[in-house]
Amino acid sequence: MKKQTDWEKLVRRMELLVRLKSFPIAFKMLEKKEELDKIPFIRRTGHKVTLCQLITLVRNFDWTTGGDLDDFLFPTCTSILGLRDAPNTHKNGTFRSIIWVQTKKDGKKYEESIPRLPLGKYEAVAMGPLVYNPFEPDIVLIYGNPAQMMLLINSLQFEDYEVMQFYCVGESSCSDAIVRCYETGKPSLSIPCYGERRYGHAQDDEMVMAVPAAMMEKALRGMEHLYRKGVRYPISFAGAQMDPSPAFPEVYKDLDKMIETLKGKDNRLLLGVTGGIASGKTTVTEMLKALGTPVIDLDVIARQVVEPGTPALKKIVDYFGKQVLKEDGTLDRKKVSGIVFRDIEKRKKLESFTHPPIYEEFFKQVHEIAGKDPDAIIAVAVPLLVELNLQYMFDKLLVVYIPQEEQIKRLAERDKISEVEAANILGSQLPIDEKAGYADYIVNNENSFEETRKQVENVMQSLKKITSRGSAYPED
Repeated sequence: MKKQTDWEKLVRRMELLVRLKSFPIAFKMLEKKEELDKIPFIRRTGHKVTLCQLITLVRNFDWTTGGDLDDFLFPTCTSILGLRDAPNTHKNGTFRSIIWVQTKKDGKKYEESIPRLPLGKYEAVAMGPLVYNPFEPDIVLIYGNPAQMMLLINSLQFEDYEVMQFYCVGESSCSDAIVRCYETGKPSLSIPCYGERRYGHAQDDEMVMAVPAAMMEKALRGMEHLYRKGVRYPISFAGAQMDPSPAFPEVYKDLDKMIETLKGKDNRLLLGVTGGIASGKTTVTEMLKALGTPVIDLDVIARQVVEPGTPALKKIVDYFGKQVLKEDGTLDRKKVSGIVFRDIEKRKKLESFTHPPIYEEFFKQVHEIAGKDPDAIIAVAVPLLVELNLQYMFDKLLVVYIPQEEQIKRLAERDKISEVEAANILGSQLPIDEKAGYADYIVNNENSFEETRKQVENVMQSLKKITSRGSAYPED
């Protein structure tokens, strides 16, 4: 069982973000029961058990454990795992009719509804705390309250969205989480059944989700993205009796109006241009200019709105004090960044002073350009476009990309710092590979100037085809 993933790093990060009370469980079906003995530190109970008891030994007692057919108390567990066939007393409905349904007919229908792993494919099951890298799992079981499960769903949906469908057969709902996840290759959420609560000690507020092991990194990425956007656990209350407006993202309130005002009713197309530090955004925007594309630089505007004598600078000084000014009266941007870097409330306050005038000037420049050319393709350079969640403002997004290793080298050379210092700077920002995931167009600036220019020319040709059709979204 070759270990391939650093599960400890992933799990510790996820535990920090969602504050799980019990260990995520590495779950693996084994084709041969002898494989159990090869798992390091495995502990066998020495007595008959139920599947939900083994799960509890892992997630709450810190065990790595497992079992084969002879270790389980009832055929219910083993038939679900495909270790044996269900006995006739189950198949004909007798077993379920004793307690869970009114008639044997309903009991038979019940039993037929329970998903099961293929009969004879496996001989044993292994489980362990995922954080300890016990083995490379097939799936991961995560227990949490409904709010934690909702956040996990949101995280899994963040990339490649799809609606999620979940099931609950009732008693034996472990099959809904475990077997359906195996069958579909998709996350499967269920409500732990009465038996799991009585024998496996699942708590009143707990739910369980089985996640394919290959999707755990996607779940963590989505969770980190949402965290940066302010979607966090525990979920803070806005107040049921209060006006909820202040708790909503500012842009939610006037989104339609803002988009209509920004994009107008002509055929303008707004191209957001972003990338990472030292990736070559300036090089690409200069290429766009050379091709006749008007360019608006939000970083330039951001500097202009805090020049001496501006209302924004006065508000900043009134709030932060004269300590944020240089001797010549200009804003010490480095000092301000140091103040707001770890204080989200102060950062929001700063943004409330600077964003309105930035947007006002940005809108003004867009309208001036579109007023002269209603079919203009307008490139807008925004260094932190993704970090500031500004994607909604643009018709298309271009990311200037270079591999992180190259970023480190270029940043170190440009700023005359060590590569270790450069790596630390990059470590505090959104990785370039994640930014690339938002892109409609990626310009790889790793190689020669001519290769980069050719890519930029190809992007412009594509954009011109879009504007000639009269829509920024011809595929819709």
